[in-house]
Amino acid sequence: MTTTTTVRKRATGSLLGLALGDALGFPTEFNDVPSILAKCGPWREMDLPERAFVSDDTQMTLALGRALRTAMDRGLLVPTSLLRPLREEFVDWYRSPDNNRAPGRTCMTACDLLEDERRLWQDAAQIGSKGCGANMRVAPIGLVPGLSDEQRAGAAQLQSALTHGHPTALAASDLTAHAVRLLVQGADPAALVGLLRSYALDNRSRYHERWLGDLWTRSQDPSAEHFIARGWDECLAVLGRLQETLRHPSPETDPCLAAGQGWIAEEALAAGLLCFLLFPDEPLTVLRRAACSSGDSDSIACLAGAFAGAYAGADAWPSEWADRIEYQGELVTLGALWDQ
Repeated sequence: MTTTTTVRKRATGSLLGLALGDALGFPTEFNDVPSILAKCGPWREMDLPERAFVSDDTQMTLALGRALRTAMDRGLLVPTSLLRPLREEFVDWYRSPDNNRAPGRTCMTACDLLEDERRLWQDAAQIGSKGCGANMRVAPIGLVPGLSDEQRAGAAQLQSALTHGHPTALAASDLTAHAVRLLVQGADPAALVGLLRSYALDNRSRYHERWLGDLWTRSQDPSAEHFIARGWDECLAVLGRLQETLRHPSPETDPCLAAGQGWIAEEALAAGLLCFLLFPDEPLTVLRRAACSSGDSDSIACLAGAFAGAYAGADAWPSEWADRIEYQGELVTLGALWDQ
């Protein structure tokens, strides 16, 4: 087990890992594994592109990170302190000329609606969408030190709900932030899936009304508890499948065959976790395995990199990779803030 005393700069490591996974997986997204191998050679030797551009995954992670920093500069992290900067950062990203990296339809639709300040954010949320666009960006909430469990869960679900309002998107974002937090605290990777299943069971009927308001009423569910339980149940099902897969690991097999393609929230979480848990002590192998996958490879590698970096720290990433990642300065600055 890695101890917290021997691993340095875990927040920086997680953010750099997320962006490196994104940049490695961005050119392979939408390709099947034979096509990736034909283009990149053996997957264990995949190299970072010379110009290491990231996708909307890293851009939105940074938007969330900036919103968190703004909210906490004003004091305690509460729904009212986070909501405005989060909404503003997401709309700024939506308007930005750099928002040209194949952004997801749900994020674009929701941000277009969020731009109208008179509109309740709950009316902008895409209640039927559980795309992976919410949990690929949630890692910063797991990296911020000093949050209570309620603050972390509420903030993770709120940042999801602004765009992806489906209960499975909320639960998967919460689980992703919790996984990052556990790894920052030095959790044993071998115990991680069990810890996440316990967390999901403990929270299965907990609707964070203080953070989500009446979001659930936009669904067809008879109660808030029924609404959120649907999301946790889908996440529990995929964690169960992941546990079974890890009993007989197959590192050379496309991770999407076991975990799903990763376009939807619970599958992206499972695929990212699988890539990390196959190689917990080989961070670059984690990224390469995730990038050489048949599904949403940049988002899967994003999540896998966030987990690997949270566990191994900033020194996990060779400088010749870390130094050429797009947005490196901002990633390192945010990481340093949360590593103190």
